[in-house]
Amino acid sequence: MQAVAEREVGLMFWAGGDPRETLCEVKSLGIRCGQLGVPGDMKLDEAAAAAWKEALAAEEFRLATVFAAYSGESYADIETVQKTVGFIPRATREERERRTYAVSDFAAALGVGSIACHIGFVPEDPANEDYQAVREMVRRVCDYAARHGQTFALETGQEPAHVLMRFLKDVDRPNLRVNFDPANMILYGTGDPIEALDVLGPVVISVHCKDGDWPAKPGLLGVEKPLGQGSVGIERFIAKLKEIGYRGQLNIERETEDRAARLEDIRSAVALLNKLR
Repeated sequence: MQAVAEREVGLMFWAGGDPRETLCEVKSLGIRCGQLGVPGDMKLDEAAAAAWKEALAAEEFRLATVFAAYSGESYADIETVQKTVGFIPRATREERERRTYAVSDFAAALGVGSIACHIGFVPEDPANEDYQAVREMVRRVCDYAARHGQTFALETGQEPAHVLMRFLKDVDRPNLRVNFDPANMILYGTGDPIEALDVLGPVVISVHCKDGDWPAKPGLLGVEKPLGQGSVGIERFIAKLKEIGYRGQLNIERETEDRAARLEDIRSAVALLNKLR
């Protein structure tokens, strides 16, 4: 299988349906690597792992990351995100910890060396009960992933860069890393993504290439946009990645319910990134 090139354009896409058909569609966009998202209700049994492993080999497709999503999550607005996403909601912590272990096992069966997820809004106060509980949970997930030789990457955006970096240092696990999504910094109103890379650059293991505009008012989420049409400044973002020495995949993420528009936006993003990479 041909190696992935430096800063090769990839795609963040979701498992669903036949693995071979899914990969063929992704490859039709001019993409041969990326990150696989696993919905919270997807069965992660031996049959699923075998089907994906066979399809990846047949299509010579490289995965950098397997992303975990969890049943019951909603990104409708900031308040809903706070109540439903990641490890913060107390009622679902135990279930989601088990699910993350299952995602780690699934990724290991595919030969993928990194898992990732949104853990939710990290409280700023280290004395906060939820902060401490989630810190211990992240430590356990890191230790479990380490048994498979995996990194565990936290997605950016739901807290300022300095808060996330302080949390990573507090967790104190060598395999804890960051999946950097510049648009999320804007969508959640938590800071300029280019400045955030100055803080988080040393721990960035993977990135999303996504765009968006700032929230219209506090409490709302910003609006995702096609790559190059939002407030990220994708040229500045790619230039900054080069500056900090990032050589991994440039994984396009585009979430919209209009399937035809999504595919067209991805094609445009591939062309744009291939000019900039």
